[in-house]
Amino acid sequence: MKIKNIFLTFISLTICSLSFAQKEITQHKTAPLSIGEKIEFESKILNENRIVNIYLPNGYSKDSLQTYPVIYLLDGSIDEDFIHISGLVQFGSFSWINMIPESIVVGIANVDRKRDYTFPTLNKKDQKDFPTTGKSETFIKFIKTELQPLIDNQYNTNATKTLIGQSLGGLLATEILFKNPDLFDNYIIVSPSLWWNDESLLTYKPTLYTSKKSIYIAVGKEGKIMERTANQLYDKLKLQQKENTNLYFDFFEKQDHADALHLAVYNAFENIFKKKEQ
Repeated sequence: MKIKNIFLTFISLTICSLSFAQKEITQHKTAPLSIGEKIEFESKILNENRIVNIYLPNGYSKDSLQTYPVIYLLDGSIDEDFIHISGLVQFGSFSWINMIPESIVVGIANVDRKRDYTFPTLNKKDQKDFPTTGKSETFIKFIKTELQPLIDNQYNTNATKTLIGQSLGGLLATEILFKNPDLFDNYIIVSPSLWWNDESLLTYKPTLYTSKKSIYIAVGKEGKIMERTANQLYDKLKLQQKENTNLYFDFFEKQDHADALHLAVYNAFENIFKKKEQ
């Protein structure tokens, strides 16, 4: 009987302890976790409201004299690439990593990426599969005349601008590089959909530029067309490469179209920004 009483006492104390612990846990407060801010504004060029998601470096202050490079991210919605790319930027800018300077990330949230990221196509299948396409020229104008001035006015930016685009975003990034190269200093082009309009962009004669540029191209195991056209883009740029251009290329045998972006951007940051040891 004594042993039974001891056992019952132990059980009672255990239950009381668990109840107390549960009560303590339920009394803890929660609060939203923020990694940035959102800007919503009316675009007169696109004739619609647009959202951009903003990541700011730790300790950022509008009142500070410090200025920051800006990384523009296509497919920059919260449920797309904004969070994991912002995480790379934060990680790479830690003082003990020192791979990339502290930077502002501007994630351009999508409304209709097929419309915004493509130029007109004569390919009947493209037209059928992507009926809203062909407005990239308008979207580029939006970036140049509305978005970039807005960001420069709103935040402490410096002159260095980087563009990241993957898939159709890579197609748009290539088009900007060829037609409006001075919109950005650095281009990170991943798995570009250069098959668009029967690969016509690869035959385009790029606009000459005199400013310094870094261009990074990457593709994974994504099939013959994707791999061939990415290599053709690299070869095309290599032929016209000047002293003011740093050109990089990666082929990822273990990644495909779905998961090449994260590793590619990490490698791009390392190649473009990391200071080389003397």
